[in-house]
Amino acid sequence: MSEWTWEYEGYVPGEERLREALCTLGNGCFATRGAVPESRAGLLHYPGTYAAGVYNRLESDVAGHRVVNEDMVNLPNWLHLRLRQRFADGASGPWLSPDTQQSFDHRHTLDLRRAVLTRRFRYRMQGGGVLEVEQVRLMHMTDPHVAALRTVVRADDWSGEIEVESGLDGDVSNANVRRYRSLARHHLIRMRTGASEADTTWLSCRTSASDIGIGMAARTVASAEPATASEIRPSHRRVVHRLVVPVGPGRSAVVDKTVALHTSRDRAIGDPLGAALDRVAAADDFTALLASHTGAWARLWRGADIRVPGEAGRILRLHLFHVLQTLSPNTADLDVGVPARGLHGEAYRGHVFWDELFVLPYLNLHFPDVSRALLDYRHRRLPRACRAARAAGRRGAMYPWQSGSDGREETQQLHLNPRSGRWLPDHSHLQHHVGSAIAYNVWQYSEATGDTEYLHTKGAEMLLQIARFWADGAEPEPGTGRFRIRGVVGPDEYHDHYPGADRPGLDDNAYTNVTAAWVLSRALDLVPRLPAWRRGELFERIGLDTGELAKWEEVSRKLRVPFHEGVISQFDGYGDLAELDWDAYRARYPDIRRLDRVLEAEGDSVNRYQASKQADVLMLGYLFSSTELRGLFDRLGYDVDDEVWRRTVDHYLRRTSHGSTLSGLVHGLVLARARRADAWRYARESLEADIADIQGGTTGEGIHLGAMAGTLDLVQRGLTGLETREDALHLDPVPLPALSEYSFSLRYRGHWGIGVRRRDGEIEIEVPDSEESPVSVVVAGRAVSVAPGETRTFMVPED
Repeated sequence: MSEWTWEYEGYVPGEERLREALCTLGNGCFATRGAVPESRAGLLHYPGTYAAGVYNRLESDVAGHRVVNEDMVNLPNWLHLRLRQRFADGASGPWLSPDTQQSFDHRHTLDLRRAVLTRRFRYRMQGGGVLEVEQVRLMHMTDPHVAALRTVVRADDWSGEIEVESGLDGDVSNANVRRYRSLARHHLIRMRTGASEADTTWLSCRTSASDIGIGMAARTVASAEPATASEIRPSHRRVVHRLVVPVGPGRSAVVDKTVALHTSRDRAIGDPLGAALDRVAAADDFTALLASHTGAWARLWRGADIRVPGEAGRILRLHLFHVLQTLSPNTADLDVGVPARGLHGEAYRGHVFWDELFVLPYLNLHFPDVSRALLDYRHRRLPRACRAARAAGRRGAMYPWQSGSDGREETQQLHLNPRSGRWLPDHSHLQHHVGSAIAYNVWQYSEATGDTEYLHTKGAEMLLQIARFWADGAEPEPGTGRFRIRGVVGPDEYHDHYPGADRPGLDDNAYTNVTAAWVLSRALDLVPRLPAWRRGELFERIGLDTGELAKWEEVSRKLRVPFHEGVISQFDGYGDLAELDWDAYRARYPDIRRLDRVLEAEGDSVNRYQASKQADVLMLGYLFSSTELRGLFDRLGYDVDDEVWRRTVDHYLRRTSHGSTLSGLVHGLVLARARRADAWRYARESLEADIADIQGGTTGEGIHLGAMAGTLDLVQRGLTGLETREDALHLDPVPLPALSEYSFSLRYRGHWGIGVRRRDGEIEIEVPDSEESPVSVVVAGRAVSVAPGETRTFMVPED
């Protein structure tokens, strides 16, 4: 391995799904898992292909209930290609497979620099002799509707013929996640297949409910050694193209498969199949496609690469690679959000949660056009969020916890506990803090980019409607002058109701209330900054009057935050819950990350205990610097000094099971800011979460995109203390000895490629030469102006 490659040696059936997820290739429009081309979906392999934003809704009978789920659709498998020996009498041997003794020297190499996956293996043929096979695939970054697979076969010490079968397979379903398999999963209907020209096959279909048209075309040609036979065989759900190619010593056969995919969601097309056929016919050969594809990736790396020495740097680059494959510049033209598991698998049904909270801070400073597109996804769904709020008896916008094709709530009604086999009610739709995450992203985007046009238009509409929702839902508490927000679920997710309660939801979740106060204060800051005509137009359109602003001001200063034993309570009543015997459970179970499932299987409930799945209160320390956080509590009338925050951090460190990959990330950053020696333990866990599959098999269902992007932001904003506010770059570096040297470039306002470098007790800021104005930089309270073409170095403390 090198800093740019990841290699997987041998064929290990139990690890194939993990490798397939980590070797997924994509271009922001569609992606295909890193399965071997000859595989079909089963217990060992899952060659899934997903197009951003392609969802479908199905009904299922679950535990006596009729439920509806929307899923990101597994599309027809374009990857299919298999080989077998052709004998002189016309008979054929078995199809080559990696799970036989005849297959050996199996290796996959993921090349991050070029974004290609190379597979090599050797095969002992019948009658003696060895066949060497090399396959190289790509998902084209310049033309995001094109993918390609090159297969090279060589015979070392024998001569003969190899039969090649290249196919488009529509006999697929959504079966990547085992606990979903009792649900309806066949999304594709009206399947048609056929051939166009002697070397091109095609397949078309539609999704059953969303009625999205899908067109796919494949051109398969043999070069170097021309095929001696060629035949296309269409059937109802599958079409294959079979070629016979000669091989021998010093004589290689090269088979190139070029594929085009279009859906009816694509812009500027009327017929997905016709567009796919036109595109594959016009596509360059493999060599030219590879050259233009690697050129596009070279440009991406120049604007986004992060450089950290050692193994941590290799992992960070892998994480960046997968972020860029899911949310590339191609994504800026799409109506899509941030799928929590990327385009890498079917966990969470491909839904959009709050993970953009961990993704956009990185993208804002590298690909702001992508950030803006992801915010537009939320803005297009603002009317639906306002209707949801009205249905709940509230004003403003109530965004759904899980989103998909449109703005409705996609959170499942029931979820399966694999330990007990029971289907249980799911109340996670009460995580209304997703609205605060959206508002936070709007604000952070505008601060990083200076895009006041967006902030004053779409951004203002979202921010004000979210603020309105919080103010309208805050209930006055008699006798205290405080306001309360009741009936919610916080980021923790373990606690969704009080023990013995007949209704779901908790009161005064600290994270929810503090972030709601932040949203209200930002909205109040924004209103007077809007141009008068824009303010009047906006207030008229959404029916907002100045009388509401007075309540916003009051609520933003009087929301209740509960405390117990000198620490911030996760929610009201949290301190009254029982203490869990953590040592006993760790002794009884090898893994208690999903403590909720463990306790439910025992007939108990995690709602009874002071136990958290992931960071909840401590999320406040992730989003806000210590200065800003102290200011928020001061505004609310609470004295949360460094000692209170330290006790709060210690309290939840001892009571968190880290059942989410986001948890280690948040804890690592919070502890680094507090200059705690154990910060690296959590940071390292977040780095290794997917490559080591620490959640016990979940990575094979899709990578954890928020955690991957969050590790990049851990370096970019966390360790540098980087904030974009008050028209300046603010830096306050924190020490983390294991990550004491790093460098990256960022895009800020009109400046492309501002260099940031930390080493040897100093941090260096380099502003590239341009006609732009100087950049205001504040390092540890010291303000300087760095002109284009200038480099400034600042000494920073190491402890």
